Formats: sequence, structure tokens, C-alpha cells
Amino acid sequence: MPLTVGVIGPDDLVTKVLAVGRPGAADGGAGGGGTGPVRLLPLAYRHEDETAERVARARAEADALLFTGVVPYARAEADGLLDRPAMYVPYHGATLLRALVELLKLGHDVSRVSVDTLRREEVLETMTEAKLPTDRVRVLPHRPGLTSEQIVDFHLAAARDGGARVAVTCLGSAHRALEHRTHTVRLAPSRHSIRAVLRALAPAAASRRDGDARVALGIVELPGGAGLGPDEVRALGGSLAGLPDGRALVVTTRGALESATSGFTRMPFLQAAARHGGAHAGFGLGRTAAEAEALARRAVGRARAAGPVAGVVSLAGDVDVVIAPDGGAPAGGAADDPALLAHRAGLRPGTLDRLRELSRGREDEGLTTRLVAEHLAVEQRTARRILKRLERAGVAEPAVVAAGTGRTGRPPLVYRVRL
Repeated sequence: MPLTVGVIGPDDLVTKVLAVGRPGAADGGAGGGGTGPVRLLPLAYRHEDETAERVARARAEADALLFTGVVPYARAEADGLLDRPAMYVPYHGATLLRALVELLKLGHDVSRVSVDTLRREEVLETMTEAKLPTDRVRVLPHRPGLTSEQIVDFHLAAARDGGARVAVTCLGSAHRALEHRTHTVRLAPSRHSIRAVLRALAPAAASRRDGDARVALGIVELPGGAGLGPDEVRALGGSLAGLPDGRALVVTTRGALESATSGFTRMPFLQAAARHGGAHAGFGLGRTAAEAEALARRAVGRARAAGPVAGVVSLAGDVDVVIAPDGGAPAGGAADDPALLAHRAGLRPGTLDRLRELSRGREDEGLTTRLVAEHLAVEQRTARRILKRLERAGVAEPAVVAAGTGRTGRPPLVYRVRL
């Protein structure tokens, strides 16, 4: 079955990506660099505010997401929607240079331009390599929360106060607002950039899909010899067998298990079992069936240690995620035990120690993804996942968004963390 890549952006750019990436196109199309055929799924929007809806539409079909520019990608990332491999087509380098050459051909003064979305160093490097003056170039880099209206105001101010003769924009909505007020050029990704991103994205999507297809084995211990019902097994997307000692063995895949447990945060079938006494479930995710079985046996043992009713998902690398029936703290577990908390949140103890260090003295201010990312030296996307894991573990709670930060656009979300 071919990989499916959802292409998100304005209609004309989505159409261009589909034309460049179609099978048989020059330079290999969307073949994916040895990963097999790639199907491109068009998800065009009229305005970048529709990004979240397009990402939601892609969930059922797309193995990966390709955004036609950094703006919709950044919006999806800020909203925590990137749950699969995702990349965007860059506009610097050859794309910007091509636009400048076209402007020169038309007789425009490219030493007086205003450019949005790209980083200042990218713009100056491209112009310097082309031996173009840069002292009168105005640049507005992309930042979280930057709106189309702010981009339009930047270009109009650059023309009014800075003498900019041409506005170079990466945003379709800004171009539409500017085209009748000043000379405007809208950047579009080059064919080379589109092909490069497709070649990089396809292997990442293939790797993730292969990981979702890997076997997951679960050992389930229910009270009084009770067994899993057909609806419960169906919810886990697997099949059921019995072990010689009377316990149930569930055979499923990582992708189905992750979906059934809401990202390893809940085990709904333990909810009913909790009313009748102790119940434990341990799932192992390994590279081979033997490794998955060994991890499942370890997981069910750790589930017993976590409390009378609990589930554990054990992954390679000695990472265990401890799950209660309802996604809260395991019943009877030592919620304040640092080792148990690290297991329950799916974090390494060292990471938890560093978060405890960061949160100390910030009970009133709380933590944001930016603070966590800087403290742990990780990407903000990774920091957001860490905070979500703490929330599911019951030790973090999203609070009212920060106010009075002096920033424009959406203010950062603050988490009250208790470690």
C-alpha cells in the first residue's frame, strides 16, 4: 500500500506540489527515495486560519503531512496537532533568489525590498551572494502568533517610512491584502525544494508506519478467572489467546494499541475490572515478537507493583508508561514516589529531576513549552509532549493563558506543575 502524504496550503501551491510530486514527474516525482510509491492527498485551504481543520481531515488517511510553507506548519505545531511526521517547504535560497531575479528583469530596485516570514540572515545571505546591496532591506521574521494583518502593516510601514519599493511576502492572504496598495510579489516554493522535502519526508513516514505495524503483546490478569470480552478485544484491535497459567494473551499492533489507549494514557477495559478487585495488564512493544513478550512479562510485573488496578506499557530502552483505568494515578500506587511517577509519565528519572528543578519556585508563574524546551535543550514540540505526559500523569494542569507578556498573537499556555 502506498504511503499517503497530506499536502496542506493554499490551493495554487497545493496544486504545484501535486504536479511536482506526481509519479513520473521529472527527477522521480514522489517516489520517496526507495520507500515505494507515495500518494499525495490535496488538503487546500482558502485562508491559513483553516489549517487545524485540514490537519484534522488528514488524520484518517495521511501517514505524513507536507505544508507548503512555514506559516501553516507553525500553526499546526503551536496547536499540538503534529502527531505524525511533518515538514514544510522552505522559501529561502533559490526561491527568494528567483523572485529577486524576476524583479530585476522587470526593472525594479531590489535593494529596497521588504521581506516577511524568512529569517533576516537567510535574506541577507542570499542577497550578498547575488552581490546585491542589503542596507535598505527590511525583514520581518516569522514568529509564533504572527498574523496576516501584522505582516500587511509591516510592509506598508516599510514602504511609507523605509522607502521599500517592493513587498515580498510568503503569505497568500497578505499578498491579496497588499496587491492593490503597493507592488507585491508572493514567493512560491521551487520545484527543487518541493522534491527535496518529499524525499526527506517519505522515509520518515515509512519508518513511522512500520513502527505502528509492529507486533504488541499484552498479558492481562483479571480477578476471579474473568476474561476479556469480544468488544474489549476488538477495541484493542487484536486477537486473544490463553496462556498455560490462565492469563490472557492479547496480540495486536503498536498503532492499534496506541489508538485504543489514547496514546498510552487510558486502559478502558480495566475500568470494569476495577469494580471486582485487582486487575493488571502489561503490554510489551519490541522489535521482535520475543522482545515484545519479554517486555510484556516485565510490564505486568510492574503493573502489580503500581497498585491493585493498573496497566503498564513497556517500550525498548527501559521506558515504562504506567496507566490507571481512567488515566489518573494508579489505584493504591505511591503517586509521590519519584521512580513510579517517572514510569507513569513515561519519562526518564533524570528528565523528571530536571523538570522538578525548573518548577521549583515557579508554583505561581507555572511552566510554558518555551521554558521547558530551553531548560531541557529540546524542541518546543518535544517540550509540549512532555507537559502533556505530566498532565496525563496527574501532576500538571493547564491554567489560564499567560497575560501581560507584551507579546502579540496567541499568548503561551501555562502549566501548573506539582513535582
